[in-house]
Amino acid sequence: MAQEIERKYLVRSNEFKQQAARSVRIIQGYLSSVPERTVRVRVKGDKGFLTIKGIGSESGASRYEWENEISVDEAQELLKICEPGVIDKTRYLVEYENHIFEVDEFYQSNQGLIVAEVELTTEAETVNKPSWLGEEVTGDARYYNSMLMKQPYSTW
Repeated sequence: MAQEIERKYLVRSNEFKQQAARSVRIIQGYLSSVPERTVRVRVKGDKGFLTIKGIGSESGASRYEWENEISVDEAQELLKICEPGVIDKTRYLVEYENHIFEVDEFYQSNQGLIVAEVELTTEAETVNKPSWLGEEVTGDARYYNSMLMKQPYSTW
């Protein structure tokens, strides 16, 4: 399995939209949302994906991840048997100083929440933050998509 290392931040302004290279709508659900092994089904634009993630490191910055592309039809069928709650968001890809920030703008019960993630090569790697980036929330479980499905941002 591949190791995913990333930092997560709140976004404090919509400036990122002007800098985005592209965006895509994402609908996702969870077949399993337990922290030891989340199993996610996702329709991302015109593609489907099945993703399994392991438990995170103590800092929350890294964890094991396996992902495989499946057909959109398969993903839509699997979404029907997912746990209650769906994540609906648009992901914007923003390049900034040799890093790509994935900025997620959430809808429905998570309306108003915008977070950015940046993948790193090591947990110790430093990243210069664009001006629109706010507080770091890496490791704060409330901001995991699998938790936003159960306890949406609008209920905080």
